[in-house]
Amino acid sequence: MKLINTNTKNNVLKFMINILDKRRAEIIKANKDDLEAFGETEGAMYDRLIVDNKKVDGMIQSVREVMEQEDPVGQTISHRVLESGLDITNRTAPFGTIMIIYESRPDVTIEAAVLAFKANNKIYLKGGKEANFSNKILVACWHEALKENGLDLNWIELLQLDRTQTQEFLKNPPEKLDLIVPRGGERLIAFVKQHATGAVLVSGRGNNFLYVSKNADVEVAKRVILNAKIDKISGCNALDKVLVDKNLPNYEDQLKELENLMKKNNVEILVDEEAAKVLGEATKIPNEETWYEEFLAMKMVIGSVENLDEAIEKINKYSGGHSAAIITTEKEEAINFMEQVDSAAVYHNASTRFTDGGQMGVGAELAISTDKLHHRGPLGLKQLVTNKYYVLGEGHIRE
Repeated sequence: MKLINTNTKNNVLKFMINILDKRRAEIIKANKDDLEAFGETEGAMYDRLIVDNKKVDGMIQSVREVMEQEDPVGQTISHRVLESGLDITNRTAPFGTIMIIYESRPDVTIEAAVLAFKANNKIYLKGGKEANFSNKILVACWHEALKENGLDLNWIELLQLDRTQTQEFLKNPPEKLDLIVPRGGERLIAFVKQHATGAVLVSGRGNNFLYVSKNADVEVAKRVILNAKIDKISGCNALDKVLVDKNLPNYEDQLKELENLMKKNNVEILVDEEAAKVLGEATKIPNEETWYEEFLAMKMVIGSVENLDEAIEKINKYSGGHSAAIITTEKEEAINFMEQVDSAAVYHNASTRFTDGGQMGVGAELAISTDKLHHRGPLGLKQLVTNKYYVLGEGHIRE
């Protein structure tokens, strides 16, 4: 795709802000049609599907934040002139064509597209069928903004494909796909990895852990655990597993208090063998697979560990590599935990719910990457570019 100048890109986004505001009633009406067709009135998928005035305001804010950010394309990463006289500059450059596959959330149709477009990438949006009406009108808004600025509508395309058609598209895309982002659960990620011919960046799986150290302030622990668990169960940054150190003072009483706190907030508790010795009436985890599971529900595992090392080992074995937290008053212990836990974001005395582009100061995000190439964590505007070397010579040859 050709490079678009920054002013033109920002003008498209200005138009988009006005269009979203002007057509908000249509957007909310289309979303109501999706909600009625969906047929359920609770759960993570339903929560992600809802678009109301607050959600439209969030979409507008996402577009505004990206519009106000510096254009990430053409930025100088490094520059040097060699003894030979070769002048070498490394600059940021667009990926080219991005495809994102996501479930339920219509706001991704705005956030993913605004980031891709500002970074001068074409984007294919493959949303879930449950958000069909919402996604159609949101892409129509994008096309209106592009048309008003004399740009091709194919900068932003909505794909309405079933599973078989999506499989074929991944295997034989109409053009080279430079980056494919599956934003969802394990089954979606496995499906994309199996069939894609382009680079796949994994995003979306949570299964986040929190370790309550023997040195924890238990009041801080309870406040953080409650927020991380119930603030938004549909978020990939929600908490699923809590590991309590058996050497915590008043360990048994603290375990019971944590169980009671969760029960008061309608969180279902599962326990491992050790925790069951204290919480005898709680349901035991059925098998080891539970440790790997992302719940996306009002459900949480409470387990017991002997020490910091066991907690780190367990987290690195079972977590999704998304977010992990430690509650402790000892800074050295916290640093040890954060350095050794292999997750995109690690926390000391703070909720995992902060693993979010907006909360981390990145702004709108395409996804939360749990991959290590080319970036891990929130994929914001600056992360949606690659690089290119510009080498200037005067008839130089290698001898």
